[in-house]
Amino acid sequence: MLDPMTVQPGSAIPDHRFRHLLGETAWQALPPSVRRRFGKRLKGDASLVYRGVVVAMRRNIAGYLLSQLARLVGAPLPYDRTSLNQPAVVTVTEDCAGDGQFWIRQYGRASGFPQVIHSSKRFAGPTGIEEYIGSGIGMALRVGVEDGGLSFKSDHYFLQFGSWRLRLPGWCSPGALTITHRDLGGTRFLFSLTLESRFFGELVHQDALFHDMEVQP
Repeated sequence: MLDPMTVQPGSAIPDHRFRHLLGETAWQALPPSVRRRFGKRLKGDASLVYRGVVVAMRRNIAGYLLSQLARLVGAPLPYDRTSLNQPAVVTVTEDCAGDGQFWIRQYGRASGFPQVIHSSKRFAGPTGIEEYIGSGIGMALRVGVEDGGLSFKSDHYFLQFGSWRLRLPGWCSPGALTITHRDLGGTRFLFSLTLESRFFGELVHQDALFHDMEVQP
């Protein structure tokens, strides 16, 4: 059995992309376990797996309507409160063509098929990192350190089809998205997602508790 904080030989190489985005001072402020998770780049067909459980889930009426509407473009927001206390699995692989990472998030539900969210983080754009959810929809992110954890905050949303790109005005965006990765010691960490609106307050919030698994070839 491999130690969950290591990877198989040859499956990963050192990666300084997140380190460069944060700057040396902020990077060194992160716990060593967080630096290890975000300081390696997967090679070939290797994948990194995190397994956990959803421990908090809430939304208001506006958030419910938005998450249901978002199902038309791939369901990027948690839409079922029955995912609470259900298993969650996150798989990360390298997006070689897009100079980034593919993220697949699977959230169990009390009944029916689990919710599966696909996205690609690419090290591009005016902020240095963007997330694409498909259907031409993307989001520029700002990476920072908060309370000893790594945070990703939406800077702006955009539509892109080929070389054509349109930055959406603030009033047209679904809200301010914040994702945090907070280390809890050992192999455990908390993944939190919060979407807030100037007009409707907190739309959606989800916490999932994960622990590291070994990289699978």
